[in-house]
Amino acid sequence: MNIVCLDLEGVLVPEIWIAFSEASGIPELRRTTRDEPDYNKLMNFRLKILKEHGLGLREIQDTIGKIDPMPGAREFLDDLRAETQVLILSDTFTQFATPLMRKLNWPTLFCNELEVAENGEVTGFRMRCEKSKLTTVKALQSVGFDTIAAGDSFNDLGMIQASKAGFLFRSTEQIRKEHPELPAFEEYGDLLEAIRKAL
Repeated sequence: MNIVCLDLEGVLVPEIWIAFSEASGIPELRRTTRDEPDYNKLMNFRLKILKEHGLGLREIQDTIGKIDPMPGAREFLDDLRAETQVLILSDTFTQFATPLMRKLNWPTLFCNELEVAENGEVTGFRMRCEKSKLTTVKALQSVGFDTIAAGDSFNDLGMIQASKAGFLFRSTEQIRKEHPELPAFEEYGDLLEAIRKAL
């Protein structure tokens, strides 16, 4: 029994923090898991910047409301879900992802939660579990699933390497260079074909 585990940002939708960096004019918020492997360090850095600029959840959600899935992402996901189970594993937060899930036809998503004060200030975050993508893939394997995984960032490497088949999708040159053993794709059609062969 197969289940495909996909990253969200950079694979199906644009990077939320990059979009918010552009909307807010704060270049430091462009840093993502493509640049910083330590997610806790990255999020604490982001929260510090938000606090310094007096920005909260509402401002980020306003930006997210204008984000659309990448061209072809919904069709890719619909085609894939017609053939096998698909689970989106993301280090994003439910408060960010819900509008995007609507635009992707409500796929199943496992992600994290932001801690938000009554005034909308983002005060912290709760991770679902340690190394959430790798931990989830191992849990799925422990209950009888063969996993196939695809992602673009440092925090996807664990689930990709632990799966029976794993792929990089629209990843960085650095990650592709450091992991030449992982097939890397740029187009949804090519990724879909590779996943079909692995099913």
